[in-house]
Amino acid sequence: MEDVLEVYHRVYDEKYPVICMDETSKQLVSETRVPIPMAKGRPVRLDYEYKRNGVANIFMFTEPLKGWRWAEVTDRRTRSDWALVIQELLDVHYPHAAKIVLVMDNLNTHTIGSLYEAFDPVEARRLAERLEIHYTPKHGSWLNIAETELSVLAMQCLDRRIPTMEDLQREVQAWQDDRNQTTKGVDWQFTTDDARVKLRRLYPQMLS
Repeated sequence: MEDVLEVYHRVYDEKYPVICMDETSKQLVSETRVPIPMAKGRPVRLDYEYKRNGVANIFMFTEPLKGWRWAEVTDRRTRSDWALVIQELLDVHYPHAAKIVLVMDNLNTHTIGSLYEAFDPVEARRLAERLEIHYTPKHGSWLNIAETELSVLAMQCLDRRIPTMEDLQREVQAWQDDRNQTTKGVDWQFTTDDARVKLRRLYPQMLS
C-alpha cells in the first residue's frame, strides 16, 4: 500500500508518467420489444425481457495528473489482450516516455510473462524495459485510480442496456472524448502518514 501511495506523490515528470490501469466486463443486452419513448408525465417504458448477446471487456488506463484516460473495448481479457493494449499504450499513446509507471492490481494476466506469451522475446523485452510496475495490495483495489474512472464510466455510460460491441465501443469512445476534453484530473490527498494513522489496524503489531 505504501509503495502505491508514494508513487502517487511523485513530482510530475512527462518522461515517467504515472498511469493507472484496471478492467471490467459489460454484459451486452438487447431489447426483445421496442421501448415506449418518454412522454410528458410518463417515463420511458422498457420490457423486463431482454436478450443476452455475450460479454465485452473494457480496459481502462488513466493518467490522473494529466486528466487523461483511454478505455479500450475488447472481446476478451486474456494475457494476449492485456499485452496488446500495453503495446498500444507504450507505442501509440506514450511513444516518447522513457518509462511508464504502471499502477494496477495483480491479476494473473497483468504480468511481464504475458508480454512474452503474446510477442517474440525481443519485442517483449523492449516493452518490459519501458514499464515500472507497482501492484496494489490484495483487498486494496480502492488505491487504483483507474477503478474510480471505471465507476464514473459505469454511472454515466454503462447503466443501461447496450446491445452490441459496436454500440459499446461507440458509447465508450464518446464518453472518453468528452471526459478528456474537460481534463477531469484527480488530486490524490491520502498519504503514507495518513495510512499509518487511519489504517494502523492493517499493520503488523510489534510485541513489547
